[in-house]
Amino acid sequence: MKLKAGIIGATGMVGQRFIELLRDHPFFEVSALMASERSAGKKYGEAASWYLTSPIPEDISEMEVQLIDTKAAEENGVDIIFSAIPSSIAREVEGSFAKNYPVFSNTATYRMEGDIPLLVPEVNPEHFSLIDFQRKNRGWGGFIATNPNCSTIGLVIPLKPLYDSLGIKSVNVATMQALSGAGYSGVPSMAVLDNMLPYIGGEEGKLESEPAKILGELDGSNIEYAGFPIFASCNRVMVRDGHTESVFIELENDFSVDEVRDVLSSFRGLPQELKLPSAPENPIVVFESEDRPQPFFDRNLGGGMSVSVGRIRKQDERKLKFTCLSHNTIRGAAGASILNAELALKKEII
Repeated sequence: MKLKAGIIGATGMVGQRFIELLRDHPFFEVSALMASERSAGKKYGEAASWYLTSPIPEDISEMEVQLIDTKAAEENGVDIIFSAIPSSIAREVEGSFAKNYPVFSNTATYRMEGDIPLLVPEVNPEHFSLIDFQRKNRGWGGFIATNPNCSTIGLVIPLKPLYDSLGIKSVNVATMQALSGAGYSGVPSMAVLDNMLPYIGGEEGKLESEPAKILGELDGSNIEYAGFPIFASCNRVMVRDGHTESVFIELENDFSVDEVRDVLSSFRGLPQELKLPSAPENPIVVFESEDRPQPFFDRNLGGGMSVSVGRIRKQDERKLKFTCLSHNTIRGAAGASILNAELALKKEII
């Protein structure tokens, strides 16, 4: 029997990705769509301006959108919550659901709190054990598990095998982030047409801090953060989907380009071992051609769940350069939360 899923923030871009990715999912089925007062009471097809190229599933289109409230979850027999709400309301809203439900969140609000796991299942599945401490600390029957910022996920997946095999002293990264990361109306067309924006509010701080927690060593109820610094510069560019990152790393040990290619292309994690439905066969796809990855061609590899890496170059002894690309609303948002939930189910956390 499938678990019944409620989506809060169901009408936005990430909410729509949840709907798309949960269609015919073997573990979960959508039973409740929740949004703001503006959408509540309407059929989903009327309330949502559908932005994706795939059509709205007919059954979803006819579902009534309900106000974000735990009562709606109770009335619909919900077992699990996927959250795509703004950070500005997440503390109160997600906390109210977590009293009784597992909440898989895309928002930044709880990410860096000590008892909240910040998860990338291929990288740090052991951090799920923080949920036991979270429930004791907060008196919740459910829990909150978060996935990182969309740019962080695309960076930390290739960092993981490099960190384990060669060690990392420091990272510099410049991002070229897609428009969908700001939401459908997030960047005015006249601001970005024939232009790029060299600043994204709050983004650089997330990219500089979140990997240290994700790559940190778990010690009981505490995480000893990874010790290397990250220096980030984040830019918004005129691409629909797919965040590209130029990465410059000083490693602890020297390397060859072939060695780095092997380390990255052979990387696998627990989701691949368990053959979870949303897990890509290859978490990292390595390109040898000089002009890849590119968002238009490569963002949907692995169903949008693979990170593409190319332009792998050795600058000097222990200094590595490469370009990586990930789909920001799939691997970087809804797909990440769903993969977290799949692993939680397999680990019998839900």
